[in-house]
Amino acid sequence: MTHETNEEIVRHFVEAWSRLDPAELSSYFAEDGIYHNMPARPVVGRANIEKMITGFIASWTHTEWELLNLLSAGNLVVAERLDRTKAGEKGVDLPCTGVFEMEDQKIKIWRDYFDMATYARGMS
Repeated sequence: MTHETNEEIVRHFVEAWSRLDPAELSSYFAEDGIYHNMPARPVVGRANIEKMITGFIASWTHTEWELLNLLSAGNLVVAERLDRTKAGEKGVDLPCTGVFEMEDQKIKIWRDYFDMATYARGMS
């Protein structure tokens, strides 16, 4: 097993979204991890996170997340991104900022901040 830095793990996680594989994405989380899209309620537990991601991306046909800024200190990683997502002919370029609390090379808590109205306008 290689020892990656928390920053490297978050970079790989951001890249993994382009594969649209909920099982792969949820594998980055601790068993009792938390995924909190700030416009919604937090989702607790790896299995629940996988279910949430499955539903959230069900209509997506493509996504690519561009890292604009990545800051890390200890177990905290902050990733400013531009998420470019398509669902068939619909699409959105969504500015986001994710705050990751890491533990034992896994995401313990991910809080993602974005404007839900911007997402909804682009995908409706």
